[in-house]
Amino acid sequence: MAAALAGLTTSLVLAAPAGATPPNIPSKATAQSELNALTVAAEGSLTGYSRDLFPHWITISGACDTRETVLRRDGTGVTVNSSCTPTSGSWYSPYDGATWTNPSDLDIDHVVPLAEAWRSGANTWTTSRRQSFANDLTYPQLIAVTDNVNQSKGDQDPSTWQPSRTAYRCTYAKMWVHSKYHWGLRLQSAEKSALQTMLNSCSS
Repeated sequence: MAAALAGLTTSLVLAAPAGATPPNIPSKATAQSELNALTVAAEGSLTGYSRDLFPHWITISGACDTRETVLRRDGTGVTVNSSCTPTSGSWYSPYDGATWTNPSDLDIDHVVPLAEAWRSGANTWTTSRRQSFANDLTYPQLIAVTDNVNQSKGDQDPSTWQPSRTAYRCTYAKMWVHSKYHWGLRLQSAEKSALQTMLNSCSS
């Protein structure tokens, strides 16, 4: 029985990552060019920050909000009820390599955290633009991951927090850079150095 369960776990872990890929993750070369183009500046203040200034989750289609849309996108064999709440499926968290079957064990991570965005230029945005950022399904800004891993990350940038799975750090760096580049956010020198180290680990 244990062997059978081990085999099942392996099959879920192998099958799920392909579905847990946010859109528009750039190549190493593109991410490098974007990293080089980002403005390096001292970190801004959190004065005035509130998560309420980044309205989420919003309705995306029918009964589905942003969280539910990402859960459907990033899971394997996901079924939902009439309210778009997942009723079955499995989710592989690429940050830590865990697989979950209960959606309550998952958070939708803002790859570039909302507070980090605020300190990097989003404090000057309109609420409408901040809402678009917080619900961005077009760029690699949202991903379903283990809830306590997301909570341990908090609002840290890559100079102080990186996925525990070293194999995913290349992808994480490419997502972070592409999101900051698309949204015109600044970065700090320590953050840039950490991102460069992570990109150096990429094969492509």
